[in-house]
Amino acid sequence: MQKIDYHSIDKEALARDIEEIKKNIGNPTEEDFKHLKKLELWGRASTILGYILSAISPYLIPIGAFLMSIGNFSRWANVAHPILHGGYDKVPNIPEKYKRRGFARGYRRFIDWLDWIVPKSWEYEHNTMHHYHLGEKDDPDNVELNMEWLHKLNIPLWLKYTIVILFAGMWKYLYYAPNTLKILGNLEKRKRGEKEEDSFLRLDAWNPFKPDGKELWLKAFLPYLSVKFILIPALFLPFGSDVALNILYATILAEFMTNLHSFLVIVPNHSAEDIYRFEEPYKTQGEFYLRQILGSANYNTGGDLRDFMHGWLNYQIEHHLFPNLPLSQYQKMQPLVKEVCKKHNIPYRQESVFKRMLMTLELMVGKKKLLRVTNF
Repeated sequence: MQKIDYHSIDKEALARDIEEIKKNIGNPTEEDFKHLKKLELWGRASTILGYILSAISPYLIPIGAFLMSIGNFSRWANVAHPILHGGYDKVPNIPEKYKRRGFARGYRRFIDWLDWIVPKSWEYEHNTMHHYHLGEKDDPDNVELNMEWLHKLNIPLWLKYTIVILFAGMWKYLYYAPNTLKILGNLEKRKRGEKEEDSFLRLDAWNPFKPDGKELWLKAFLPYLSVKFILIPALFLPFGSDVALNILYATILAEFMTNLHSFLVIVPNHSAEDIYRFEEPYKTQGEFYLRQILGSANYNTGGDLRDFMHGWLNYQIEHHLFPNLPLSQYQKMQPLVKEVCKKHNIPYRQESVFKRMLMTLELMVGKKKLLRVTNF
């Protein structure tokens, strides 16, 4: 594990080198938008083919569910994620629905990105709180902090691993949906001078008869449940009740697969014993860039198909340096970022997603801890 002297790194020089990379890459173009449309087509085609196979035969449900899960995952990672960062806003003459201010707004949520998660709440939780408080106490996705409750449980280690694995199959509605609403709700409470909620791990967060639980059900759960698990299977009833049930079974299985897939590629990006945690906010742009590198890890990269299956989260370092760029630009940027890291003697972490997942599991159960800047 490469350790660094955080305070001796020339952060102003690092900032100049990083910003020079963006200048060399240039502004988004129509080619970047065509690349997004290709990824969107792959995701939509996976979903449609998954439904078709599941409807044909119950024996094809596992394959159909897998394809449906790829479509669900891609809609979030390859489409919603970069668009909600404004990655394509500067493409000339781009349709409004592919811009941050037009995507998944109002009724378009049902067309653009229907999921357990409310787009507006995820956008604030992810784009603002996570990206600009990475590894800090205010980072809502600080895995070490979020899993302290599990670390403190006096239970066998194997049971802790079991809890994490089960959680991974349900994490979008157990964690992301309530937590993103809580984070956005806290913003409104701060404006009104009210007490903020510290945790979403409380019963009233899911209780539909309590204010927070009512909001969760009305805004997050019911729109998704009613369309994905009731309306769409019902559309297959003219082909017979057996076919409609096949679609329902495939949808349930696909949901579990999507949760596992998204958990695999999202959580390990910032969670392992070689990732840094920061006790104070950054003070300069150069320090911001340094923290995005030290607080992130990439997976193996190369080729649109591999990157598609990773949701382009295998370019996490590049994404955190410049979150508002088209996905295709991260491929061009990566070798340049590597060179800058080498120049400044900063570790550039890139390994298999499965290796990073094993490292993350050790952090989640409390066997390992994040690095602290104050240690060096």
